[in-house]
Amino acid sequence: MLLLRIIGILVAITVGSSVIAWLFTRDSRYLVLAGRVSKGALFVALAILVLMAAERLIIL
Repeated sequence: MLLLRIIGILVAITVGSSVIAWLFTRDSRYLVLAGRVSKGALFVALAILVLMAAERLIIL
């Protein structure tokens, strides 16, 4: 769980800094980066939740 928190903090920093960089430069590549990082983080979080749910079902 500590690893998930660290990854979450890093994702938040990356997305936040990308949005701030976009606000200053108006370069769309920063928004693309923020979107890709967000989608990747969402996919990883969902995969971990599915694995945790599967683990609970196997234990039952």
